[in-house]
Amino acid sequence: SVSLLCSSVAEEFKTIFDGKTLEGWDGKEEFWSVEDGAITGRTTKENPTKGNTFIIWKDGELKDFELKLKFKIVGGNSGIQIRSKDLGNNVVGGYQADFDAGNGWTGSLYEEKGRGILAKRGNKVEITADWKKKNAGTTTPEKEIVESVEKEGWNEYHIIAKGNQLTFKVNGLTTIELTDNQSDKAATSGILALQLHAGPPMTVQFKDIQLKTL
Repeated sequence: SVSLLCSSVAEEFKTIFDGKTLEGWDGKEEFWSVEDGAITGRTTKENPTKGNTFIIWKDGELKDFELKLKFKIVGGNSGIQIRSKDLGNNVVGGYQADFDAGNGWTGSLYEEKGRGILAKRGNKVEITADWKKKNAGTTTPEKEIVESVEKEGWNEYHIIAKGNQLTFKVNGLTTIELTDNQSDKAATSGILALQLHAGPPMTVQFKDIQLKTL
């Protein structure tokens, strides 16, 4: 039937970065450009950022969705902001799929300008209505996640958000599963953005950015 056709089309991944320009994205031009077909954020000794700065996807808010992208990092720390808030001047707060050059946090869930670390990779976590973190089991052993990451090479993040449940995968391995029952803090919708961290010089790149609305 026609209605079945329509629903299956709606559930396909669509590319939200054209690989050539930053059209549809808003970041400070002294930090963000397109290089090698990738959105590239860079700080240098001569051109640092005072605080964390973000490039924001301008085409609407995300509710329930799947996001797949490839990322590469040299130095520093970065992340993918989902269901987040635009705080002005390219500052963003909210859920973050974390990754870093030292690979201490890649695959973990952090809440930027919020509750901090919500789920360390390797864990299923439930946040209670009154802000207690309960361990609800395990995902992939941390050692396996760490070993899957190509240092200074391309890796894949896959983020699934459905209701109050978030699942992160890195290179096909499930890293965290979060159930957020703290309804006054849990975000059900918000913006998508990519992070460039304050601190030592660093370069972060993102490509093959694909989004599916659920």
